[in-house]
Amino acid sequence: MTPKIKTQLSIMMFLEFFIWGGWFVTLGIYLPNTLGSTGSEIALAYSTQSWGAILAPFIIGLIADRYFNAERILGALHLIGAALMYVMYQATDFSGFFPFLLGYMIMYMSTLALVNSVSFNQMKDPAKEFALVRVFGTIGWITAGLLISFFNWDSQEGITEGFLRNTFLMASISSAVLGVFSFTLPKTPPTADRSQKIRLADILGLDALALLKNRNFLIFFLASVLICIPLAFYYQHAGQFLGEIGVANPAGKMTIGQISEILFLLLLPFFFKRFGFKMTIVAAMLAWGLRYLMFAYGDTGELVFMLLTGIALHGICYDFFFVSGQIYTDSKAGAKYKSAAQGLITLATYGVGMLIGFWVAGAITDSYILEDARHDWNTIWLYPSAFAFLVLLLFIILFKNEKIAYKS
Repeated sequence: MTPKIKTQLSIMMFLEFFIWGGWFVTLGIYLPNTLGSTGSEIALAYSTQSWGAILAPFIIGLIADRYFNAERILGALHLIGAALMYVMYQATDFSGFFPFLLGYMIMYMSTLALVNSVSFNQMKDPAKEFALVRVFGTIGWITAGLLISFFNWDSQEGITEGFLRNTFLMASISSAVLGVFSFTLPKTPPTADRSQKIRLADILGLDALALLKNRNFLIFFLASVLICIPLAFYYQHAGQFLGEIGVANPAGKMTIGQISEILFLLLLPFFFKRFGFKMTIVAAMLAWGLRYLMFAYGDTGELVFMLLTGIALHGICYDFFFVSGQIYTDSKAGAKYKSAAQGLITLATYGVGMLIGFWVAGAITDSYILEDARHDWNTIWLYPSAFAFLVLLLFIILFKNEKIAYKS
């Protein structure tokens, strides 16, 4: 990979996640404060991520992999996405906002696979080279959050004045830039053989269902789906929670979670090799339960450190579980089911698991609305905490320890 191509891929990754981080984190604050949305409507909005994860394989499998270059599809989707984001920027109520958000997320979740395809196609050794490119995506997400706080769009005054609407304009402009830039990326032609018949099982990774006959993999698979339920609480309501209790510039504070992702990703190989797969997953689930306890009992006064620590635990929650899970899945699937197994896990977690989680989180949040339209967050956060600890306990009891080699 030449320095020029590496620079192009890094810019692509930066913009890809700058766009997502530029509106997704503060969506939970924007919807109730600007559009007057209920917890159920917020859940419906966040569930578009899950529908995007479920439907994206069809776009990639039926179109991108068979007929057009990946970089051209990437450019087209982001240009359309820019237009949809601009419509959302102008929306004045939830009914005029949601349909465009759904359409946007179906396309955006497809672009996540496309940027990976473009990257891998240029790399001789993806295991070593991809991380150096992918880290710019995390930097992009962090930069977006810091800019939102720098402009004070997420300040108490900014939230009241509806300045968070500008996040969609920022995302629209960024998406247009990436859309145009994508056409300058290295050519990534389709890889699928168009003469072969399209199989639904191939698109959804259903061939990997055979792996569920292995007891340990079945336990891991179910745990992966279930742990996404408490994860959905964080994505959907953490920003709203911080803004509602008066934490200054919540978007900037939330970037602590992405910074910790980078740190724990560096620590993962050492922890994995020293303690093994099961203990790595156990550590992640334990961190999930502790995070929500800290949210439940922290405050903006002397206990604000508990809130910041809870955000910082995002790195261990995400990296130790999902990255380790990808390694475990790869080791169990073997060459025959490798791609299908990863696709099935993604569909089950970001699709089914988080879809359930967003609905549960919205229903529980709506159940604890106080008279002043605020929420009883102390009680709300105990639900995902208890659920995470329950999944942890079941995993410890049911999953039999086995040695898995770490592969970067």
